[in-house]
Amino acid sequence: MSRSMFEFFKKTEVDFVGKRIFFFILSGLLVLCGLVALIQVARGRANLGIDFAGGTAVQLKFESPVRIDEMRAVLEGNGLKDAEIQEMMGGERFLVRFKTKDVVKADISGRMENVLSKAYPENRLVVESSSEIGPTVGRKLQKDALLAVALSMLGIIIYIAFRFEFRFGVAAVLATFHDVLAILGIFFIMNKELTLLVVTALLTVAGYSLSDTVVVFDRIRENMRFRKKESFGQIINKAINEVLSRTFITGVTTFLALVALFFFGGEVIHDFALAMIFGVVVGTYSSWFIASPLLLFWEGRR
Repeated sequence: MSRSMFEFFKKTEVDFVGKRIFFFILSGLLVLCGLVALIQVARGRANLGIDFAGGTAVQLKFESPVRIDEMRAVLEGNGLKDAEIQEMMGGERFLVRFKTKDVVKADISGRMENVLSKAYPENRLVVESSSEIGPTVGRKLQKDALLAVALSMLGIIIYIAFRFEFRFGVAAVLATFHDVLAILGIFFIMNKELTLLVVTALLTVAGYSLSDTVVVFDRIRENMRFRKKESFGQIINKAINEVLSRTFITGVTTFLALVALFFFGGEVIHDFALAMIFGVVVGTYSSWFIASPLLLFWEGRR
């Protein structure tokens, strides 16, 4: 099979390094949004899921399909307001979540089962599962999530520094941290709920972004050996252009798979797929315009 079949771009000469100031400013705005979101999460002011804010999640199964708007009206009419209802399968299974701080004491599961059984007397209802998380547990999960992200960044520095050089490790971590904060900021602006599943997506994005960055760094290191007469900026530009087709095709194929997961994977993993979609776009962008140009900034400082 011809190698050219996999080359989307041929002999490109894009000046990635020359445009670094513009993209540094753009990324600075994304990171600023992410930092604001991170502060708001730490203060408990963001749209936190029950994993972090505390609350109750109840999974229900009806014998016959039920409309979400009707169920919400029934719950609100009986004092159970602010319920987040997700249809899981064919209008028969639902995940109902409450983020009220004192929800653990209120026996929400029992109250909801009683209300819905009276509203749908001929439609058999079964409570398949009920989980409760108190605010104290939620705060601990917040700390554990932040610790997981911090440890992953430390691991990236050690891995890249061992495989390449310390400056490569620092650049990779800054780019990966940029990706995580960018996704967090986008979710905060969209007022999307932050759950453990979203944190899982952020860590997955970090791994994807790192893999993409390593491909570029590997070509930069190779070019440093054979293009010693060229400037470091020229070496970086040449390396990114040489792997442009590979990283682009990888990003597009992953993106298409995630779009399919977003639309057909079900409501439960909707936010996970959305975070991953943003992550693939931002991760590919950062490997081209952030991670590698940061090496040039380091070289200039030296």
